[in-house]
Amino acid sequence: MERVSEVLISRETINEFVCRLGEQISKDYNGEEIVVIGVLKGACVFLSDLIRKITCPVILDFMQVSSYFNGTVSTGNVHIRKDVDLDLEGKNILIVEDIIDSGITMQSLMRELSARNPKSIKVCAAFDKPSRRKVEFQADYIGMEIPDAFVIGYGLDYAGKYRNLPDVCVLELDGGNET
Repeated sequence: MERVSEVLISRETINEFVCRLGEQISKDYNGEEIVVIGVLKGACVFLSDLIRKITCPVILDFMQVSSYFNGTVSTGNVHIRKDVDLDLEGKNILIVEDIIDSGITMQSLMRELSARNPKSIKVCAAFDKPSRRKVEFQADYIGMEIPDAFVIGYGLDYAGKYRNLPDVCVLELDGGNET
């Protein structure tokens, strides 16, 4: 059994960092076209808010990768379930992710997309949990760093549930809070 224990990040705070990130990304790309790749399913809420704040031309595509398989801890095995539809050669790629914790999924995704000869690849994550890193990885854009707790809401889920919560909340599980 699980329960939502507290609001960790309010929707107002989320809106503030989304605006900040959109402004910084727009400045950094300086009018150049960006292929924004949303990592399904978790990043869809953040991605929708973010692209409306980016003033550069945006082409949108999606990938679906998995390493959790309905658990609360990454298995370390990354599986691409849906690939992008676009040819990425010579393009500016911005990967948009909901959260980076172990870094394993993002490191694998970067390796995969780099092999397609893009002009550039950057990563934007709504949330960063560096205390959970198992590999070296640093995103180019981070909404905010969060503590080592299992979080849900604003696209983040537990077994497919809670993505629709407008705030980021801590999920408590029976027997303690697994991360």
